[in-house]
Amino acid sequence: MPTNKRILISGASIAGLTLAYWLAQRGFQPTVIERAPALRTGGNGVDLRHEAIEVAERMGIMAQVRAAATDVRGMKFVDAADQSVARIDIPDAGGVEIMRGDLVALLHRAAGDGVEYIFGDSTTALEQDGDGVTVTFEHAPTRRFDLVIGADGLHSTIRKLAFGPESQFLHHKDHYFAFAGTDASLGEGRWITMYNLPGKMVGIYRSGNHAQAMAYFIFRSRETIDYDHRDVEQQKDLIRAAFAGEPSWRIRDLLETALADPDFYFDALSQVRMRSWSTGRIALVGDAAYCASPASGAGAELALVGAYRLAGEIAAAYGDYELAFRRYEEGHRTLVERKQQIGANLRLMVPKTRTGRWVRDALVRLPLMRIMAAAEGFTQGKNRTSLPSYPASSPAAS
Repeated sequence: MPTNKRILISGASIAGLTLAYWLAQRGFQPTVIERAPALRTGGNGVDLRHEAIEVAERMGIMAQVRAAATDVRGMKFVDAADQSVARIDIPDAGGVEIMRGDLVALLHRAAGDGVEYIFGDSTTALEQDGDGVTVTFEHAPTRRFDLVIGADGLHSTIRKLAFGPESQFLHHKDHYFAFAGTDASLGEGRWITMYNLPGKMVGIYRSGNHAQAMAYFIFRSRETIDYDHRDVEQQKDLIRAAFAGEPSWRIRDLLETALADPDFYFDALSQVRMRSWSTGRIALVGDAAYCASPASGAGAELALVGAYRLAGEIAAAYGDYELAFRRYEEGHRTLVERKQQIGANLRLMVPKTRTGRWVRDALVRLPLMRIMAAAEGFTQGKNRTSLPSYPASSPAAS
């Protein structure tokens, strides 16, 4: 039986680094390739809940996660005069929110010296056979690996090379969004401030633990927009076209600062749905396999838990990747399907009409909303799946 020790992981973000950590812990030889020249330190706040917290605890980083956590208390909706019209407290359901870049840094530090990194490069071809996968890179020499894992996000290169064009798997959720750094003075400390126009939302996320705030932009479009997801200037033009003509509230100031941020990020609100997350010796994890969209608030949770399960199943199966991939999918798909049911989140954040905004504001002011939020947290905790334990090391990797 092949040992399958040499494993290439595409993507140095939450899923990829978590997978690399657990594989290295169990005696495998993970190599992480990342298109960016260094770790991506930007990004928005991400939530760790339930099994994701347990994964972080088993990695020994949960105390550091809590120390770096944001301290946002809730979200408020304002009118054009910046007067609050409704507020929602964020219930304490045992979860922790941390900025994505802070979590990535902690995961990278935890992985230690047992992981090889290749920054500033990407995969261009995969050719698998009975003994392994021949991988061609943009810059590095061609190499052989036993397994290849795509942890490279919504627009996964590995998924495109191994499974087909992303149009087969991406499901547009009728909205486009952007976020970028902005002046913290534009928002209230420890609150997410949102201002709505019909079919649009502009917001400020301001953690008391971080000097810089984040600006958010969402606009509704049922038509898919043809754009290059690597062309940042083109993406800025799309946000500029959607919001530059809006003089109300603080839109102009937020737009100016966001467009000047080198870490500006834009994308479609989409979900990834696939019948299978593996083909032969190649598998996917995180957003590449099952992005639930930012509206779900579950991206980090799915990435951490999925990567933990995948590494554990590879170790538990003694290198039998077919068995490991099947067990990984069987164990994780229930959580994925539950988190992809994003419900009323988008209608709450981005009402389509002025009347819809008025109804939303009226509902948010009712105690019923707080009861529903608490009930949702209770239900998710009650329905949580148990996190399996795996062997500390694998004979296949020894």
